[in-house]
Amino acid sequence: MDLATSLAFAAAFFVFAASPGPDNMTIVARTISNGAASGIAYGAGTVVGILIFLILAAFGLSIVAAKMAIVMTVLRYGGAAYLVWTGIRLWMAAPVIPELQPISGRRGLLMIFATGIALNLGNPKMPLFYIALLPSVVGASLDAGHLGVLMMVIVAVEVVVIGGHVVLAGRARSLLRTPRIVRRVNRAAGGVMIGAGVAVVAAR
Repeated sequence: MDLATSLAFAAAFFVFAASPGPDNMTIVARTISNGAASGIAYGAGTVVGILIFLILAAFGLSIVAAKMAIVMTVLRYGGAAYLVWTGIRLWMAAPVIPELQPISGRRGLLMIFATGIALNLGNPKMPLFYIALLPSVVGASLDAGHLGVLMMVIVAVEVVVIGGHVVLAGRARSLLRTPRIVRRVNRAAGGVMIGAGVAVVAAR
């Protein structure tokens, strides 16, 4: 795969990754409410889900994945339910100024990471994205070399997109200096997460 083709794929994927949607809203909400580690954990999960679909495409299984309706539906609804549940908890949480708020432990971060994977594996648009885009990028075949290049491009783009959302949300988090403001932001972030969960379920 030549440089021009790689850049074209990077541009197309950047538009796909940076466009407003449940994943980016959740990354921002988690960073504001629980800190950068929480936002990064969810973002890393989304990247793993994306790479799994790319690997399936490399082995010609994208169409099969697209037709696994029951599995994909369970993953989507399970991940959406978790987002709604955490959004409700955040809405009802007592306001804690960020410096005093405990950082999520390893178990909590792993759960957030797993939620990111599940929601992306349950995203019905993901296999369709690859089915539509990959033939125009790499042709009929997707060998190990192409796969490696595409994986590096995806990771590089996601580092920029996720990192940008986390940095901006982190700056907003630094403004939380009174319980009253924290409560408002918690409710706003909780509402965003509930909305993201509903959007995931409503996606077709």
